[in-house]
Amino acid sequence: MTTDIFSPLKAGTIDLKNRIVMAPLTRSRADGAGVPQPIAAEYYSQRADAGLIITAATQISYEGMGYVRTPGIHTSAQITAWKGIVDAVHAKGGRISVQLWHVGRIASHLNRPVDAGIVAPSAVKAPGKIFTDANGMVDHDQPHALEINEINGITEQFAQAAKTAIAIGFDGVEVHSANGYLLHQFLSSNVNQRSDQYGGSIENRARFPLEVVKAVADAIGASKVGVRVSPGHTFNGIEENDITSLYGYYLPALDKLGLAYLHVMRPTANGFTEDPVTMARALYKGAIVAAGNYTPEDAAALVASGRVDAVAFGRAFIANPDLVERIRSGAPLNEPEVATFYTPGPKGYIDYPRLVA
Repeated sequence: MTTDIFSPLKAGTIDLKNRIVMAPLTRSRADGAGVPQPIAAEYYSQRADAGLIITAATQISYEGMGYVRTPGIHTSAQITAWKGIVDAVHAKGGRISVQLWHVGRIASHLNRPVDAGIVAPSAVKAPGKIFTDANGMVDHDQPHALEINEINGITEQFAQAAKTAIAIGFDGVEVHSANGYLLHQFLSSNVNQRSDQYGGSIENRARFPLEVVKAVADAIGASKVGVRVSPGHTFNGIEENDITSLYGYYLPALDKLGLAYLHVMRPTANGFTEDPVTMARALYKGAIVAAGNYTPEDAAALVASGRVDAVAFGRAFIANPDLVERIRSGAPLNEPEVATFYTPGPKGYIDYPRLVA
C-alpha cells in the first residue's frame, strides 16, 4: 500500500495532518533587534494548512545573528512576539516548529543591535559578501576561533532556546546543521582547521553538532527535535572532502537519538554526485523530510515510494498561502516575486492571492 502525501504523519510527538511541510525560509521581516513583527503572525497562520510549518531560521543569541532583520528567540520581546505567532498558527489548527540557528562566520557586525563576537571553528574568513541595511554589500567579518568554554556556552544557548520554544507552545524545534552555518562549519573539512577534540577526524568534527543535538534533546525530549542537514552543499564556502564517510558517521549517530525527524536538503550548489536523500534513507531509519525544489508531482511520488516521509516546500509556500489546497485540487501555483523575498513590510509576504472559492 502506497502512502498518500495528504495522509497524516506522526513524527516523534509532532502530529502532521499531511506530509506537505513549509520549509524554513529567511524573510528578513523582523526588526533590527530580531523581534518578529505583527505581520509574521498573519504570514504563518495563512499557511497553517501545512502538515508542519518550520519557521525562518531563528538565532539563539546576538552572536548567532548574521543577516539583516532575522528573528531571535533569546530576548523577552522576541519571545513574546513568537508566542503570538504560535498562538495564531494553533488557532488555525496548524503545527509549528522553530528552527534554531547560529550563523558562525556568516555575519557582519553591522546587522546586529549589540556588539557580539564573530565566531567560527577556526579563524577562517568566509568568502563573498553579505547585505547590510547600513552599507549595502560588505565583506563578511573576520571570525575568531571558538575556545572550548565558548563552544560549551553555545551548546547551552541551543538548549535554553529549545526550552523557551516549548514553554511558549512550539510543537517542536529544528536544529540547523546545514547550509554553511556554525554546525555545518564544524562538520566541514575546510573551515574546521582545529587540532583539538573538535577538529581533525570525522568523529571530532561531528562532536559539537552532536553535543548540540543531544543537549536540545535532553532539554525538551528527543521526540520534539528535528535536525536539518545538507550533505555536499557548498553554499557559504563549505567543503566536505569526505562526504560519504562524514555522513556515514553523522546520520547514524543522529538516528540513535530517537529524534522526531531528519530534514535533508538536496543542495542547489552541490559538491556531491550522489543523491543525499537516497544516502540518508540508507543511513537513517527514522522519519525523513526532504527539501530541494521538488514539484508537487515529484513530492507525491517520493512519499509514495517510501523513500521519505514528507516533503518541504520553500518558494512555493512563499507565493501560495493555500499551497496544500492547490496541490490537492491541481490548481496552478502563483509565482514568487524574488525581488520581495527579503524586503521589509507586507508586500510579497502576506499579500499573495488565495484560490477563489
